[in-house]
Amino acid sequence: CFVCGESGATITCQETGCDRRFHLPCAMEGGCITHYLPPYRSYCWEHRPQQREEVAPESTTCLICLDSVEGRTAYGTIVCPVCKHAWFHRACIQGQAMRTGIFCLQCPLCRNRNQFLMEMLFMGIRIPARQASWEDNSAYAQLYQRHSSCNARECLCPRGREEAEPEGPWQLLLCCSCAAEGTHRCCSNLGNSTERWECDNC
Repeated sequence: CFVCGESGATITCQETGCDRRFHLPCAMEGGCITHYLPPYRSYCWEHRPQQREEVAPESTTCLICLDSVEGRTAYGTIVCPVCKHAWFHRACIQGQAMRTGIFCLQCPLCRNRNQFLMEMLFMGIRIPARQASWEDNSAYAQLYQRHSSCNARECLCPRGREEAEPEGPWQLLLCCSCAAEGTHRCCSNLGNSTERWECDNC
């Protein structure tokens, strides 16, 4: 490996005539790039692809860590290819990609997804094909559950606040503004023709 000097380096620079080899874990330290899209080519520091030359405005900061970035595109500094205003340290966008996964990663500034993903994969940012890490432990599972109880001061339903029929007096209507509170038609004196209801908070 031309980076660490140890044996077992199986990745070769794809540039014709270049015989540099390196380990995948040594790639970042050696300034190498591996494309994470077909045909999965790798390049040494001398022959690696580079982003189009862009100069960062004065006192530009990385959108992820908020520290200053180099004044122009370089190995350690990447810019969004679409908006050209979102700048990142390579290590910062790599960490973001590992947490976000391929289904959620996008430019944090312009929200472009397709071109941004292709550019990151081409520039050697590994993006795992999995859901975002914050979805792993179902931390936000409650946000995906629809409110399902009557919040009227006095619920008149004989079967309780959780009862919800598809129509009639015990049909549960959710607040049309927040959907965080509900009421049975009968509990709020709503006729069968009423389709929308708004809670007191809204």
